[in-house]
Amino acid sequence: MGEYKNIILEFDPPAAILKVNRPRALNALNPETIRELSEALDEILNHKEIRGVILTGEGEKAFIAGADISRMPDMSPQEAERFAEEGQKLTLKMEEYPLPIIAAVNGYALGGGTELALACDFIYASPKAVFGQPEVNLGIIPGFGGTQRLARVVGVNQAMEIILTGRHIPAEEAYRIGLVNKLVEGDLIEEAKKTISEIAGRGPLAVMYAKKAVRRGLELAIEAGLELERSLFGLVFASEDRIEGVKAFLEKRKPEFKGK
Repeated sequence: MGEYKNIILEFDPPAAILKVNRPRALNALNPETIRELSEALDEILNHKEIRGVILTGEGEKAFIAGADISRMPDMSPQEAERFAEEGQKLTLKMEEYPLPIIAAVNGYALGGGTELALACDFIYASPKAVFGQPEVNLGIIPGFGGTQRLARVVGVNQAMEIILTGRHIPAEEAYRIGLVNKLVEGDLIEEAKKTISEIAGRGPLAVMYAKKAVRRGLELAIEAGLELERSLFGLVFASEDRIEGVKAFLEKRKPEFKGK
């Protein structure tokens, strides 16, 4: 296991739990934390027993309270653009990641916190979670993909209101507008682990290709999206998992997928 300063990586097969561990700074994102999150995602892929990732924050108050504002007073425009680029690289990596990623939002998810949650495949949240893109309050704009992904998830009008007002969005409202999949009254991590365990019983290649089809299809015209789906549909038919899955269904037994 890699040595990390700002994050905690735990393995609880079939899930890997990735925690931002800067509770005194409300788990704010700095360049080092962004780099460590990217490195941890690479490390997880070396563990073949892991079938999904849970991203959360350490402590009681915050998931990720945003980017580290303490770094910003002396940041030049060029440095700011590089910082945004690093954050965007991480969120793209999360979207293109072969395993599903669930955001388990346990508290404040502001700015970069909402942006990282949006880059996950879906979001579970505690009732005390708070979302928002408050960057305009600082005279800046979202830089880790918020202006692009939020509208794709909740629609242009909702995204405009959230981004242009910079206001906080309570968990109940986030659920109502479709930003959050599920509000969890009890143990948030355990609920996410249940979902990872459910996904782990499905064909690994099918899960990977399905995620790829949805993610890439969002950026395509419908005809091109359907072509992509058709291609991946044919590709998965070449797998041993497809043979096993169909055979198990016909024999009325549980399939034994191997990811091949």
